[in-house]
Amino acid sequence: MSALTITAREATTGPVLEIAGDLDYDQAPRLRQAVTALSLEPGQRLVLDLSRIRFCDSSGITALIVARNHAVAAQADFALTAVPDNTIRILRIVGLDRVFTIHPDVGTATAHRPATRRP
Repeated sequence: MSALTITAREATTGPVLEIAGDLDYDQAPRLRQAVTALSLEPGQRLVLDLSRIRFCDSSGITALIVARNHAVAAQADFALTAVPDNTIRILRIVGLDRVFTIHPDVGTATAHRPATRRP
């Protein structure tokens, strides 16, 4: 088991959370807490960099959904980057690859500022 680490930084598009370790039942609450503590502005993009996660179970998937819902509630955009093969497989099986915006890397996800959403 690998402890979860979450490193936050700012990009021109909004916050980027770099996540490393196991995103599982024991650790997923930490991600949910980190995401819901973020103050997002309309038109920003919250990016979760998953390039260093080693394992993701259903609790981890739920934490990703919570992150997306937090962004949507703030009228912000949301993207996952560098999703490992084993995790992208799960997202495809349950259809979340059609719900999440997925980029190959952080650079691609933060290259362009999202369009401002209008009510």
